[in-house]
Amino acid sequence: MPAGRPKGTPKTGGRQKGVPNKATADVKALAQKHGPEAIAEAVRIMKESESDPARMAAINCILDRAYGKATQMVANADGEAFRTVTEIVLKGVRATHD
Repeated sequence: MPAGRPKGTPKTGGRQKGVPNKATADVKALAQKHGPEAIAEAVRIMKESESDPARMAAINCILDRAYGKATQMVANADGEAFRTVTEIVLKGVRATHD
């Protein structure tokens, strides 16, 4: 067992929950400074653009930020939604004596 970690404590490693990522904190802060301007531009595009794809992209951008992105269904090759099934099957093994 590594020194410094009390016996019985899990090895977690990595950044603890709630601690910001130092590598991206500066980029995030810069982006947040421009957030209101970016939303205003998305609203302008939504209202003024004659391009339907541009308008839809702006609308999706605004809605994603206002309400969060929609849940995505994960499907198998047949197009059916995956079901989560948790089952543990224990099979006995009969000991043989020679």
